[in-house]
Amino acid sequence: MRKIYKSILGLSVAVVAMAGTLTPALANAWGDSDNGRPSYTLEQINNGALGDKITFNSISNNQKIGNEKNFVGAKVAGSNTETWNANTIDVKDGETYTIRLYVHNNSPKGKNAIAKDVKATFSIPTTVASSQTIIGYLDSSNATPSRYWDEVTLRASENIFLEYVEGSAKYTNALGTRSLANNIVTSGGVSLGYDKLDGNIPGCYEYDGVVTIDVKVHSSVTTKLSKEVRLKGTKTWSDSIEAKIGDEVEFQIEYVNLLAAQVNNVMIRDVLPTNIEYVNNSTYLYNAAYQKGTLLDDNTVVTDGINIGSYSTNGNAYVRFTGKVVNKTLACGNNQLVNWASATVNGEVYKDDTSVFVFKTCDKQDDNKKQTPVDDNTDRIVNTGPEAIGIGALGAGSLVTAAGYFIASRKKA
Repeated sequence: MRKIYKSILGLSVAVVAMAGTLTPALANAWGDSDNGRPSYTLEQINNGALGDKITFNSISNNQKIGNEKNFVGAKVAGSNTETWNANTIDVKDGETYTIRLYVHNNSPKGKNAIAKDVKATFSIPTTVASSQTIIGYLDSSNATPSRYWDEVTLRASENIFLEYVEGSAKYTNALGTRSLANNIVTSGGVSLGYDKLDGNIPGCYEYDGVVTIDVKVHSSVTTKLSKEVRLKGTKTWSDSIEAKIGDEVEFQIEYVNLLAAQVNNVMIRDVLPTNIEYVNNSTYLYNAAYQKGTLLDDNTVVTDGINIGSYSTNGNAYVRFTGKVVNKTLACGNNQLVNWASATVNGEVYKDDTSVFVFKTCDKQDDNKKQTPVDDNTDRIVNTGPEAIGIGALGAGSLVTAAGYFIASRKKA
């Protein structure tokens, strides 16, 4: 199976939703909900400059990281260096980078100045660009300010896409390292703490900590195309299934626009193997305009392809249709029927595939016939240019714009 890019769908959606609610960073990268908190030296803090106020990451001469307002940084994952790139870091395709968020309740009063409901959140871009800025957020209900943010920019010589590495989020303090939930990259964020993750962090250095996540860099990713299959009448989509001759199977193609601009005239085409036949009048399109799906009045998804319209940033669509397993050239024994889907976007073709495994039982008179497994992929897509896929027939005026993710419960339907 060759996925062009397959993200953690729920996480991607949440990050998109978060982008509309989180406060944008200031021009100097760091910021807060008070529009610019004062800085303090360690000496001023120890001399009582904060009084009874609880505040985070405002010390200018922290011996661990320097200026605490620059509390988000990055470095190559697994590197031994203690140096974090706090503003920009040059990145490479395929490499993984660790992003750091420093957490320090600046009050010197320890357990007599406990910050409540402390949470950390990361906003990771979901579009393609040569420069990607990750913003880290820190929140506390009784701190002043109540929200803090800083950012670090990952820079490349080509367009890149950032993938959050599932399960990589951790919080480290004097008591050790704890794993954090993946919703650290959603609008909800995750609770931090000292001896447990209860949102409570006392003041002073002995209670500070570091949140880290990993992101992987992918180059030139502009489109997500994902292909899945299931037996008709079942609910679970998979990369491959087992079926019998005569079974009907449903295929689902998901398209997502990862560019930071709208794309038009997205073409979807599927190439069926010899031993799967398309079931006429079975193609449905799901997107923001057709949330419950619309039956297409043509059968060209497996011939010329279909034009599914225009999609803004992170706009997506699902195309579903039915095929029937037939016995045209099946060999005795195991057969792998490979089914290819493609999307043509701005003249580039993206592909993904699924497999249907069929076992053919042969009688005694077939004993001398071919018994070895076969890969029925004789009709796989050959052409890779835009000419390989013609314009389908959704009809004039049927192009749609999907403004943002339409996920709903397509996968669960």
